[in-house]
Amino acid sequence: MFDLISKRSANLKNDVLAGLTAVLTLIPEAVAFTFVAGIDPMMGLYGSFFIGFITAVFGGRPAMISGAADSMAVVTTAFIIMFGLEYLLAAVVLTGLLQVIFGALKMGKFIRLLPHPVMLGFVNGLAIVIGMAQFGQFKENIRVVYDKQHDMFTYAGDWMQLTSPATLTMMGLIA
Repeated sequence: MFDLISKRSANLKNDVLAGLTAVLTLIPEAVAFTFVAGIDPMMGLYGSFFIGFITAVFGGRPAMISGAADSMAVVTTAFIIMFGLEYLLAAVVLTGLLQVIFGALKMGKFIRLLPHPVMLGFVNGLAIVIGMAQFGQFKENIRVVYDKQHDMFTYAGDWMQLTSPATLTMMGLIA
């Protein structure tokens, strides 16, 4: 029961079922994070495919995350607003190279220096940011506007009417 990482022989049926389960959970997650990041859902699906393919080719370890990450979606949103979509691929490739370098230098051990409340605060803040990003689905005529007072770009739009078919459909899906 306490042997968390144990070597088991390969079982084709279990491996196929595990792969299908991972794919079926990865697709809606990747599409949802593309909405948060404000990019085309096909880009998220292609990115998730290549992440999974690279992990399968080079191997992984138990409990290794190899899919869309909510923290990257939040950072990507700000990156796209500031620099545009044309630099997104270069930024993601650079992020992957930095992760490989940090892994080769065994820098993952430094995460133990972070206190538990800091990690909980980060996760809670991330949940708030992702939750607030969902309110954008209830706006029409969305445009990017430069806010001179705060020196940043923001999304602006008109709130949908509560009786519009799109709003009623979304509320019905949520409830």
